[in-house]
Parts: sequence; structure tokens; C-alpha cells
Amino acid sequence: MKKLTLISALACILLSACSTAATPTLDATSPAPSDYSPSPADSALTRGPAFLDDVELLTLESFPLQFSLLLKGNLPDPCHQLRISVSPPNANNEILVDVYSVAAEGKMCAQVLSPFEASYPLGSFPSGHYILLVNGTQEAEFDA
Repeated sequence: MKKLTLISALACILLSACSTAATPTLDATSPAPSDYSPSPADSALTRGPAFLDDVELLTLESFPLQFSLLLKGNLPDPCHQLRISVSPPNANNEILVDVYSVAAEGKMCAQVLSPFEASYPLGSFPSGHYILLVNGTQEAEFDA
């Protein structure tokens, strides 16, 4: 009986290893989809602040260079959800990042800060010098 169970388990492992799952492909210049991106459903929610404690620009070792944003801070309460909106570089090569929260209006919620740590992929950019502004504050300058 043990031999039959062992053979069945090995067969399942082999079959699952051989299966081909479809993996989505992403354009190298656009960031991956994120749970933090604004959605059409947000129009029914109330916009609130996100209190940022630390903003860090990460450069990934790839070609072309890929960039990611690491954010640490607090939301007003556990009912708020983090949102991150990134604009493409403007004429001055400034990348504007808007970090905020959304919540359902009138929902009962504990009045305590809710800490978060979020990584948000920015993707890659054409060659040039860029300035990263998060909620209107310059956080970094970088070359792509």
C-alpha cells in the first residue's frame, strides 16, 4: 500500500512539473500590474492620505535598467487601501508619483495607523537624466 501511495505521489509531481502554464509577458518599458494601481472602482471610494516615512529608488541589475520604488509608511487606519499613481516623464524628465489611500465612506474602522511597506515597479526609461518626485517632494535623481 505504501508503495502504491509513493508511486502515485511521484506521478503527480512529475506530471505537474511537465505541465506548461501560460505566463503573461510584459513589455520591458512598462511596469508590472500592481495591487496598488488606481482602478475604476476607486471612484466610489473616498481619497485619503498616505503618510510616508521612507522612499527608496531601487535600480535592478538588468538591461535595460529597471527601476522600482520601495515605500514605507502608514495609512490612516486599517480600512484604507494604498494607491500609487505614476506619470510618464514630462518635458523636464520629471517622474511624478502620487501616493495616497482610498476607503469606503462611513465604514466603521479602528482609529489606529496601519503600517505598510510596498514595492512598486517603475519599469525602464529611455536614456537620460530623470528626477523622481513623490507627492511633490524630490526624492531622487537618476540616469537611465
